[in-house]
Amino acid sequence: MKPTRTSLFISFLAAYFLSQFFRSTNAVIAPDLAREFALSASRLGLMTGLFYAAFAATQIPLGRALDRHGPRLVTPVLMLAAAAGSLAFGTARDFTALAAGRALIGIGMAGVLMGALKALRAWYPGRDYPTVSGLFVGLGATGALAAATPLAALTSAVGWRPVFLIASGVTLLAGLSIVAGARDSPDAASQDTAQSEAPAARSRAGFAAALKTDALWRMGTMHFFVAGTQFAFQGLWGGPYLYDIGRLSPIAVGNILLLLSGGVVAGYAASGWVAQRFGLVRTVTGAMLVFAATHLALSLRPPLPAIAAAYLVFGIAAGFGIMLLAHAGMAFPRHLGGQAMTFVNLMGIGGTFLFQWGIGLILGAYGVDAQGHHPPAAYSTAFLLTGAGTVLAALWYSGLRRGPYNA
Repeated sequence: MKPTRTSLFISFLAAYFLSQFFRSTNAVIAPDLAREFALSASRLGLMTGLFYAAFAATQIPLGRALDRHGPRLVTPVLMLAAAAGSLAFGTARDFTALAAGRALIGIGMAGVLMGALKALRAWYPGRDYPTVSGLFVGLGATGALAAATPLAALTSAVGWRPVFLIASGVTLLAGLSIVAGARDSPDAASQDTAQSEAPAARSRAGFAAALKTDALWRMGTMHFFVAGTQFAFQGLWGGPYLYDIGRLSPIAVGNILLLLSGGVVAGYAASGWVAQRFGLVRTVTGAMLVFAATHLALSLRPPLPAIAAAYLVFGIAAGFGIMLLAHAGMAFPRHLGGQAMTFVNLMGIGGTFLFQWGIGLILGAYGVDAQGHHPPAAYSTAFLLTGAGTVLAALWYSGLRRGPYNA
């Protein structure tokens, strides 16, 4: 069967669904992991953050590989590590094995979104790209929905280990679907155009020049705060916040996390359409200021209905941050697109690792009460820090409206 736009979109979408699922699972199973492995908040944050640390460490070589060899080859090869990591995580008997499994999953999923965006840019050139990329990420983000209430219900029924054993096999199948259903270019006569378009020396020199522009750093810094905080919260600390502040049951926690993840899906799906009509920089800046406002709201320990509403708005606003990757892909020449996007993504994933670990350190510094709950002041401190950083980054990023990198 000849690959088409539809087969490419669906094959990468299945892989991205799994990536979103893996990065969000620990928010629901955190109490099980802490109890079974006797993990403190800082060790839980460190272990969960290893997904993002490994993910981030893969980004720079990934960008060059995507520009030279194409996503059809690079993405499935990396996914073999994710399958092995999921198997290791599901069979772990100590902290070392658990951490190694989490890191391998991060390496394996590192090429999914970047590979997809690289391929989509070739198949959907011009003004369609932001809308299609936003829709793609929005649909794939439903993987995080599966890691909310459905995961809570499943782990209550069978335990968390079988989930990761099954996910290992599914990851292998998803990688094979990319090989069968995708091509790097709609030109069937040349399935890998990257080599002819961008010799290695030209690619390295061009990316070095891109790194000297403040535009790439403005995009990266904004992504550091929005993606870093989003995934630190969605993937881990959003659950403990509800356990500690709301004293909720696992299913109730899963329901509110489902609301957050639903907001992210809506934000992803709408972001490209909105940016195409009102301007990408203007759209992202406005969304990030709303995102920062939700940090302030959650720092005030509002009543449960307000917490649920804040989770929803937090998710919607965070979803618009995906346009930063589209911005990087559009602002620089096509032969540098993979490296520009992976650099911005590196900043976001690095931020996730630092925020997941750092919030754990803040919570650990405040300690726990007699029932084992962290105090509200610990979460308030964390949210005020992330909110202030987001505002400053948004103001710096907004300056791109007046330069050649506006979109």
